Amino acid sequence: MQLMSNYELQHGYDTVNLWRSEGVGKIELARPDSLNSWGASLSADLWSAFETVRDDEGIRAVVVTGAGRAFCSGADLKEENDPFADEHGRPDLERKLHASYHPVLTGLRRLPKPVLAAVNGPAVGVGVSLALSADLVYARQSAYFLLAFVNIGLVPDGGASALLCARVGFTRACELAMLGERLPAERALDWGMINGVFSDDEFEPAIDALAHRLAAGPTRSYAGSKAQLNAWAFKEHDNQLALEAALQKEMSESADFMEGVLAFIEKRSANFSGR
Repeated sequence: MQLMSNYELQHGYDTVNLWRSEGVGKIELARPDSLNSWGASLSADLWSAFETVRDDEGIRAVVVTGAGRAFCSGADLKEENDPFADEHGRPDLERKLHASYHPVLTGLRRLPKPVLAAVNGPAVGVGVSLALSADLVYARQSAYFLLAFVNIGLVPDGGASALLCARVGFTRACELAMLGERLPAERALDWGMINGVFSDDEFEPAIDALAHRLAAGPTRSYAGSKAQLNAWAFKEHDNQLALEAALQKEMSESADFMEGVLAFIEKRSANFSGR
């Protein structure tokens, strides 16, 4: 992603860049070669960047975006040396979600500063959860959202089930979760899932203008509004995260998940057995 000239690199981690422009902190996922897939290193770097924007009183608005062609392509299914593998070498998804994903996602959702997701390209799997954990979500016209979990025999996680029901309702959340089809940015806007769509040329200037507007605004008022909205829409958020993680662990032990991952790696259609 080509950044505006008034942003300066505050910290470059291995997989994340933290940019700063006046009162705006921009967290940029920086694994463009893997479409910003989310693995253990990205979790650690995201958390470090989050701690910085959380604790810096001079940062009054936060942008989350991706480098390159994608926002976030979801969990890294090809990650080597996964620290959350069980004794059989299979991913312990319940433990991984609680330890690696949930702190970042809930941290952003509850941060007492406005968070803006700039969805510059595909948001897939937990990438959808990352985008919808923000307060305001804007997408590039060519972007899309995809809950790809069902395509490998898993269920939505990262709070996606709660976030989607809060934004688009049960009916459309079911469609996204069970059909596993792409939702183009324009349709996501029509559904009320996101706040706006910009053309490729307008996207970066529009995001920067919105972020600086928020950074110049009444930060405590934003925090109060966010607390109110969270209390109404996400009162059971922690319980929903725990349910998602427990179900994800169950799904990860199924034959369908093993077939789904193998089919993904081999770039073929999965042959699910229902077991």
